[in-house]
Amino acid sequence: MRWQRLAAWPAMVIAIALVACASAPDLPPVPQYTPAQLDSLHWRAVLVAGDGTLRVFDNAVARMARWLRDRGVRPDEIARLSAAQAVIGQSVESASWGHVLQAVGDMKAGPGQACFVFITSHGHRDAGVALSYDGAILRPGELDRALASGCGNAPTVAIVSACFSGGFAAAPMDRANRIIITAARADRASFGCSADQTYTYFDRCLLANLTRAGTWRDLFRTTSACVAEREQRNRFVSSEPQGWFGPAVPDLPLPR
Repeated sequence: MRWQRLAAWPAMVIAIALVACASAPDLPPVPQYTPAQLDSLHWRAVLVAGDGTLRVFDNAVARMARWLRDRGVRPDEIARLSAAQAVIGQSVESASWGHVLQAVGDMKAGPGQACFVFITSHGHRDAGVALSYDGAILRPGELDRALASGCGNAPTVAIVSACFSGGFAAAPMDRANRIIITAARADRASFGCSADQTYTYFDRCLLANLTRAGTWRDLFRTTSACVAEREQRNRFVSSEPQGWFGPAVPDLPLPR
């Protein structure tokens, strides 16, 4: 696995402090990608199950990892993190706040490469995504800085599946080279976080449409429609998934 735990604890403390305190780097102008360039990208990924109390989150991450491998992403370029002690092991890192930000920052996407981040967990209103391993909250500004460090101006897709996650689809995350998809509006809950479910509503719809969509915009539309249908059937208040499609990558294709 490419992203290993830092060997020395003091080094990790320094790295976390830098991520937390430093402002996002000023990025050079976003290049104008040609359709051929966007269609032949090599993807690197970070997949995070942020809560360890329910299997729905690790189920979604495991399924997403299989889909990426089927699309040609090498296992050593997929960093998987979990908050569940039973899942953490040789190829799965603990989903602590520091490890999540380190994994994103370590993607180091180069020419011809793209970044993909998938985070599924509980959410906190007006705050961010829960990371139950160390009781932390991942906030949009922190993820923005880690993405700027690890991905720069490379085409980047971040999917945040949690209640109240719409804040991740707004400033400062809304950069020109990014696509951001969230499971809900910033003031709305999402559904399906229970022990009797295999996936959350949003994750189930997302995973079911991965093999049918040609672009991330297509995936957002079909996933949103699927979620709305399930919520209406159960008479839930609509979660209203949110999407940001940066002007440099509005019709970015999924990995082929």
